[in-house]
Amino acid sequence: MDDLDKEQLAMLRKVFDSFDHNKKGSIPSSMVRTIFIVMGHRVDDRMLRAIIAEVDADGSGELEFSEFVTLAAQFLVEEDAEEMQNELKEAFRLYDKEGNGYITTSVLREILHELDDKLTPDDLDGIIAEIDEDGSGTIDFDEFMEMMTGE
Repeated sequence: MDDLDKEQLAMLRKVFDSFDHNKKGSIPSSMVRTIFIVMGHRVDDRMLRAIIAEVDADGSGELEFSEFVTLAAQFLVEEDAEEMQNELKEAFRLYDKEGNGYITTSVLREILHELDDKLTPDDLDGIIAEIDEDGSGTIDFDEFMEMMTGE
């Protein structure tokens, strides 16, 4: 954790908390793939298993925040913020097919399910509730940016 700055730690805390629906201080290791995808990283099954085995020291199948930070720190790379925002705008535009400036939570649910088909309906509800903070049923670009960057 020492290698990360306060902004990175805050972003990781926000990502971790959005997947810790039961607020128990840990997340199932099965959620790790989805978290990596949300953070813009793809990992194959073999690599994912190796990473989880390395950081889930107690073998609980759950990652506490410190274990999650250890795992995520391996993948955090400094990106030009403007470049990242442009990439996220393009991704958002692809999902906002009508150009309304928002995507519905049902579209977000489909996206998250496609990214990780092991997410249960309760998992999806928890993630969406965290992201759609105003309860509007839609995700605007700012909420999408916050989900993707934790900022």
